[in-house]
Amino acid sequence: MPPKIKILLVDDHPLVREGLVNLISQQPDLEICGEAANEPQALELIGTARPDVAIVDITLENGSGIELIKSIKAIHPAVKTLVLSMHDESLYAERALRAGARGYIMKREAARKIIDGIRAVLAGQLYVSEKIAAMMAEKFVDGRPSADVSPIGQLSNRELEVFQLLGRGYSTRQIAEHLHIGFKTVQAFSARIKEKLKLANATELLREAMRWHESQPPK
Repeated sequence: MPPKIKILLVDDHPLVREGLVNLISQQPDLEICGEAANEPQALELIGTARPDVAIVDITLENGSGIELIKSIKAIHPAVKTLVLSMHDESLYAERALRAGARGYIMKREAARKIIDGIRAVLAGQLYVSEKIAAMMAEKFVDGRPSADVSPIGQLSNRELEVFQLLGRGYSTRQIAEHLHIGFKTVQAFSARIKEKLKLANATELLREAMRWHESQPPK
């Protein structure tokens, strides 16, 4: 009997991990080799458990799934990464793929798609929704972003992280500590966000960030 395919779960919600364990364990050829809530735990487990696939959320405990995906690609390139997140795929899927992920699944999708996604990335395929595939194809053919890209979609990964944390009520100093970057660096990101979103001042930036955060589905 061939060895089972090893799956690592990286999500900061224990209930989500529990549900994935129950789902994946029903497959005779798949097994969970570890669970992590943040980037350091995940990288340590990858080094010891040697998973074939890491299922990663975008928002992690004190960190970013996008940054973790970049680290996995750089340090453990043989590990396939599949994103499972509540975050809007139109805003995050391409970012995740550019970072090194091989697929992106919304948490609201049917459970079978998670299994399909695991098998697709193991087979060397990309696994995204038809909507994202069409959007990426349009960008490839036209050589420019699709017309429906929102202003927030034009933010860089770090700018989007700062914007997201502002919306959650973090202060500039708290954001710096959370992202492990300098206070002035956060201020510089905030200035670029204001410019890209055409916001006049810090008050408008905070209001827009909170409004956007409130519009997101609960995790």
